[in-house]
Amino acid sequence: MNKAIFLSLLSILLLPLHTFASERVGDWGPIKDLKDPHVIKIGQFAVNKYNIQSKSGLKFVNVVRGEFQVVSGVNYRFVVEANDGSNSTYKMYEAVVWEQLWMKSMNLTSFTPLLKNRFL
Repeated sequence: MNKAIFLSLLSILLLPLHTFASERVGDWGPIKDLKDPHVIKIGQFAVNKYNIQSKSGLKFVNVVRGEFQVVSGVNYRFVVEANDGSNSTYKMYEAVVWEQLWMKSMNLTSFTPLLKNRFL
């Protein structure tokens, strides 16, 4: 493969990580733009995957807080707001998703309800 093509493809794959780049691999850093479409997509994935695993019917509302950690891929730890559809009350959940962008792979690591005063 031509070196220029390889470098171009590599830069395209790594470009989304530029938004979330941290100073050191392994450190957790804040996600500054919670409205970023990629952040929203991961939050929706977390709620949808939880619904499949638990046979529940949560509806994704919003990503309230988030941070990321560069590992062999990226760990995302979010506080997501979701509604169970039975009333207008939103509940908070902590979701951890591991993404390997180059593999087009996302895995839900954990999804737990939060107490009202407990955030990241």
